[in-house]
Amino acid sequence: MKHFFTLLSHEIRMLLVSPGTYIAATAFLAFMGFIFVGILESYSTAAQDASPAQVFFSLFFLPVFFMVPLLTMKCLAEERRLGTIETLLTTPVTTTEVVLGKFGAAYFLYMLLWGSTGGLFYILKKFAGDPRLLDAGPLIGGYTFIAVSGLFFVAIGVFTSSFSRNQSVAGILSFVLLALLILGGRYLAGVSFLERESLRPIKEAVNYAQIFSHLDDFTRGVIDTRQLLFYASGTVLALVFSIFAVEAKVLHS
Repeated sequence: MKHFFTLLSHEIRMLLVSPGTYIAATAFLAFMGFIFVGILESYSTAAQDASPAQVFFSLFFLPVFFMVPLLTMKCLAEERRLGTIETLLTTPVTTTEVVLGKFGAAYFLYMLLWGSTGGLFYILKKFAGDPRLLDAGPLIGGYTFIAVSGLFFVAIGVFTSSFSRNQSVAGILSFVLLALLILGGRYLAGVSFLERESLRPIKEAVNYAQIFSHLDDFTRGVIDTRQLLFYASGTVLALVFSIFAVEAKVLHS
């Protein structure tokens, strides 16, 4: 792994000079700004049970659906389309280093964009004059959830980019998998069919993988090691499958 940090810094530089990165960043910040303004307007008209941070992070999936595909769809698909992945792997680097370098750069930018939303809460603290609107617990828990779950989400994006030459196809696949993971579990949890005793293991597995339930725990300050294991194992599996996919494509090219 001695070339990992060299690849990582190169990939970060490439992302920072790409016009698409700034388009995605502008769209993300504008979208999150509108969401934040909408939340504050709702608080100005009536009292709310949840803090602004809890409401803000409960809508995390909306930007994730377009931000993760935009950040990851080019990372390996474009290399394969241009034929540069084979050339890259003839240098003294391993497939693992290449995939982890791409993943690390995308995750760095993912967290950089989410971290910039902290400015919204700073503005709220500066001008609201009401400390009740800025509860530190949900805020810290929300950003911790974003950091932990982001590992898995970005890894899924890298995985979909690893077996396609078309970045648009990779982006669509990433969107579909993220939608199934985030929204599918919530839908299945409410299906009465799974209440049967014979399907109890499936029901428990669905509950275990419920992303929104994890978010609720994090924002309430409850850190469950089983949830951390879920995201860590999912990230590792997605990256391992990405490495296998790249190696298989190179061998058959």
